[in-house]
Amino acid sequence: MKGETKQKYVIFSLLIATFLTAIEGTIVSTAMPKIVEDLGGSQLYTWVISVYLLTTVISTPVFGKLADLFGRKMMFVIGVVIFLIGSTLSGFSQSMEQLVIFRAIQGIGAGALTTIPFTIIGDVFTYEQRAKVQGWISSVWGISGIVGPLVGGFIVDTISWHWIFFMNLPFGIVALCLLWVSLHEQIEKKKQTIDYAGIFTFAVSMTAFLYALTLLKEENQVTGSILTLFIVTVAGLGLFIWIEAKGKEPMLPLSLFKIRFITVANIAGFLLGFILVTVTFYIPLWVQGVTNLNATFSGIAMLPMSLTWPFGAVLSGRLLAKTSIGKVSLIGIVIIVAGCLGLVTFQTGTTIPWMMFITAVLGFGFGLALTSFTVAVQSAVDWNMRGAAMGSNNLMRNLGQAIGIAVSGLWLSDELSGKALETSLHTVFIMLVLLALAASLTAAFLLKKKGNELSIQ
Repeated sequence: MKGETKQKYVIFSLLIATFLTAIEGTIVSTAMPKIVEDLGGSQLYTWVISVYLLTTVISTPVFGKLADLFGRKMMFVIGVVIFLIGSTLSGFSQSMEQLVIFRAIQGIGAGALTTIPFTIIGDVFTYEQRAKVQGWISSVWGISGIVGPLVGGFIVDTISWHWIFFMNLPFGIVALCLLWVSLHEQIEKKKQTIDYAGIFTFAVSMTAFLYALTLLKEENQVTGSILTLFIVTVAGLGLFIWIEAKGKEPMLPLSLFKIRFITVANIAGFLLGFILVTVTFYIPLWVQGVTNLNATFSGIAMLPMSLTWPFGAVLSGRLLAKTSIGKVSLIGIVIIVAGCLGLVTFQTGTTIPWMMFITAVLGFGFGLALTSFTVAVQSAVDWNMRGAAMGSNNLMRNLGQAIGIAVSGLWLSDELSGKALETSLHTVFIMLVLLALAASLTAAFLLKKKGNELSIQ
């Protein structure tokens, strides 16, 4: 098989893997009302979504490090297999309790699918090619955002909600086969040390933290249980940092944070993840709760983001070949600031075309900024650290999203319509402006660094 053909197969397999994880959120959310109607257990509604996010957050840096130790191919295969097992079991669920457990398994596999493809891109493609491939990956996210609700609704209405999980099987198998035949690695065969203590303490800390945020959102006050969970989180993270500092092969090497590109990309990724998830959830809420339009118009208002994001990502690739990562990322974040300021202008009579324009601006900014940060992380380290570096970056983005939806919910009115909702959403939108400004200050630290000054390309 020729090298160019191998690259095409690798790209195609990664696009399929990305499609599986990208479509998962929208397609499951669309099917949830029917799932609850069939299985009952409405009190576990949010856990079907949050447990998937929780296990993905935990497994993301773990798979990143294991990919450095045992190779990308092996860990990608294991991750896809776990994801498909979780998908199959979810499809066979007979109760909401079973579905929550099986979604947790699916989320563990998703940690590999969200991290290892970006690691492989850093391995297989040159610095100039990486942003271009990132643009294609971003296009998949955009397409999934459009296709997911449509496919989910069609499957639920014409077949059964069970098939939204079973449909992952053929795609996953094709991705496995393509990567298996096209990606070849030279892995040194030696006994590897796995950071079990680090993995355990990290898992406990993140579980306690995200569970505490979930309870805080539900109870809207700090109870003894929530305080205990936060104490466990702080103690666990302190122990985790101590273990990582002493470990031979730490899951999350602390030396990564000495690299400016990675530190800046991780901080900015956290802030942008916070902004992204808040925009994604609360613009539809504004359309339905404040403007009093139906869910179809919510989808229409968000549609431009799915279209302009890939365009921004592709343009980022072209700009990175000519100028610095700092300039491209800063341009992207400044555009996001403008989009967040546009959100603050929303009023009861705000039209759908204006909302579409704002989401288009935000999507373009995210495409520019997040693509450039991803390329920075991919290019800042050598092969044996790239998996851990991408794991840390995806971890911070996922954490930003998990914390974003929980924290922004604290400002949200209990009345999901009318003036009270409008006032609370305005508060959230102002907070997003401040976070975007903080992200722009963070990106400014890269202004003096050019892409070709990275130590590894």
